[in-house]
Amino acid sequence: MSEKKSKVCFTKEVTPESLVRIYEAVGLPLTGKVAIKLSTGEAGNTNYLKPVLIEKLVKKLGGKIVECNTAYQGARNGTQEHLETAKQHGFAEIAKVDIMDAEGEMEIPVKNGKHLEVDIVGKNFADYDSMLNLAHFKGHPMGGFGGAIKNQSIGIASAVGKTYIHTAGKSRDLEKFLHAFDSPANMKEVLAPQMDFLESMAESAKAVADYMAEQQRPVVYINVINNLSVDCDCSANPEAPCMADIGIAGSLDPVALDQACIDLIWQSDDPGKKYFQKRVERQQGLEILPYAEQIGLGSRDYELVELD
Repeated sequence: MSEKKSKVCFTKEVTPESLVRIYEAVGLPLTGKVAIKLSTGEAGNTNYLKPVLIEKLVKKLGGKIVECNTAYQGARNGTQEHLETAKQHGFAEIAKVDIMDAEGEMEIPVKNGKHLEVDIVGKNFADYDSMLNLAHFKGHPMGGFGGAIKNQSIGIASAVGKTYIHTAGKSRDLEKFLHAFDSPANMKEVLAPQMDFLESMAESAKAVADYMAEQQRPVVYINVINNLSVDCDCSANPEAPCMADIGIAGSLDPVALDQACIDLIWQSDDPGKKYFQKRVERQQGLEILPYAEQIGLGSRDYELVELD
């Protein structure tokens, strides 16, 4: 662990004003063309970050909401359908939406990766001068939980890149991956072992962090810990939230941020946390954090700065 603890700012309030306050407290201005990476939510989902919550910060930054197409059958695995879903969910009313792999992809290097040689991201990612990684922290049926690390790995990867991560670098065959969930036999053949998948997510998130650092393009990380379902915003029929909202946290360190969010949930006296914990533990979700720290993405050692 590093000698200096990473700062994680936190407020229990989940409001447009508190979201701006967290961004300002983190203390790194985002300038130029700002990419605001979030999930616009699968059609049918209601747990994603709502435009009314994020609009004030989005307009303060003057950024574009950025996404990449999905690697599963649904309303967001094609660009036009994806844009229409984002519009239906209200995002087009507050900012322009850029599907970054609509016209292709690019590769960025993964340094010293155990599984991945490159990270395959949307081509338009190169157009931005800075990024707000704005994640909805929640459970996830495959990763156990989704926060800053997942939003920067799976979220910025192109559809082919998502396939590459989920197979731990073994395949770029999107069409085959789209049918991975048709049967248990397909899943066993296509998907990587769980630890390999988790480590691949960490490696791809690190590749994005390295790329941004080398280009001197700042990144701020914010997790909104609300609508705590065990399912992801990519689910069309997610389970209802099993816990009350926790708050909003922000940092310059995605590992510290995700670790702090896990700790806040684990320390909660909400009885619903047991159900949330069960999902995370079933998928070995916590194991991504020490690996992410090991490869230099960030530190699990943090100082929580409460703004309330």
